[in-house]
Amino acid sequence: MKTDHINVIGAGLAGCEAAYQLAKRGIKVHLYEMKPEKKSPAHSYDGFAELVCSNSLRARNIENAVGLLKEEMRLLDSLIMKAADATEVPAGGALAVNRYEFSDYITEAIKNDPNITVIYKEITDLSELEGITIVATGPLTSDGLFKDISSRISEGYLHFFDAAAPIVTGESIDFSKVYMGSRYDKGDDDYINCPMTRRQFDTFYRALVTAECAEVKDFEKHGVFEGCMPVEVMAKRGYETLLYGPCKPVGLEFEDGTRPFAVVQLRKEDDEGRTYNIVGFQTHLKFPEQKRVFRLIPGLENAEFTRLGVMHRNTYINSPKLLDRFYRLKENDEVYFAGQITGVEGYVESTASGLYAAISAYQQFNGKEPEVLGNESAIGALAAYVSGSRSFNFQPQNINFSIMAEPEKNYHSKKEKREQIVAHALKAVNDYIEHTEVI
Repeated sequence: MKTDHINVIGAGLAGCEAAYQLAKRGIKVHLYEMKPEKKSPAHSYDGFAELVCSNSLRARNIENAVGLLKEEMRLLDSLIMKAADATEVPAGGALAVNRYEFSDYITEAIKNDPNITVIYKEITDLSELEGITIVATGPLTSDGLFKDISSRISEGYLHFFDAAAPIVTGESIDFSKVYMGSRYDKGDDDYINCPMTRRQFDTFYRALVTAECAEVKDFEKHGVFEGCMPVEVMAKRGYETLLYGPCKPVGLEFEDGTRPFAVVQLRKEDDEGRTYNIVGFQTHLKFPEQKRVFRLIPGLENAEFTRLGVMHRNTYINSPKLLDRFYRLKENDEVYFAGQITGVEGYVESTASGLYAAISAYQQFNGKEPEVLGNESAIGALAAYVSGSRSFNFQPQNINFSIMAEPEKNYHSKKEKREQIVAHALKAVNDYIEHTEVI
């Protein structure tokens, strides 16, 4: 049914991006958000686009796939990228933000847009809404809505467990035992590095693998997505696993050139360094165990925790069976999905899906079939992967160069290949902008 507006459910990253992209094109938007009346187990802040697991949007470098994805989104005037660039905090080669200022920036932009009407209401039945609807309720979609969604789709759904890392106060860190620096000196001294000798790491490792975990229903049955592996689960895979992961010392040498046996990094949560995230230390240990084990890290003996690690169920649909290239439901072309509920993994990828779904919905709203953004671009390749993966066991996916169109083989090195991928991607996005007149 044709309406005078498009519905967006969920004011997370994907939902806010979708609402903004529609509104800037003159489309009236009804944005439904269940906060602050109801929050998921992982959310605590009342603002929109709340970052839960980390404050990092990952690599800046455009020759990194996620760096390229961010640049494509900037070309398409992404609200989320504007907010990130305006509220960034030092993080070496990564783009990290002050998570509260980031949320406030987006919340203000959405609330002040005359084309967006925010409706504070939990949607539990899609039939409540008429016209084109973008479902951007995230991996923590409320039980009521997900039951309704699962009743409408023949392929059912999948789910996995996700974990968040602890945050400590800067004033509780013993700076006499740590040193500042970014890996391979990329960026300023944006990270606190907690070095370990082999003996210290042995003590920490034994405590970590024997610590008591919180109970998680169906945890062993359904497993954990590799990209958010709890540190204790990772450690149980083998003694050296952490040394090649979050405790990797390579590129973090001391001033005299020697290398610690292991290093735990802390990343700023704010410009002033009041709080720090323990990088890569997602966990579902019991709270007292987290304090006991993580205070074995040099420099954190007296750490004060502003947030302990938590674990929660993340849910996503079987998108290759259900969605087309525009994140649109094959069985009902008035329903789009966006964000991590589609099986894209990561803040940036979630935002990109919301952006592309919104532009496609805008074209459909105006009586046109959406234009395909090709696999030469990161945005288009991500949409193609989510809708067309042939994997029997579909898993959430970060953007990476392997899912993008290969350039012709007129390159002589990996560096040249990536440079060509980047050039082709940016050209594809600019051509898409010019051809579809979407800006």
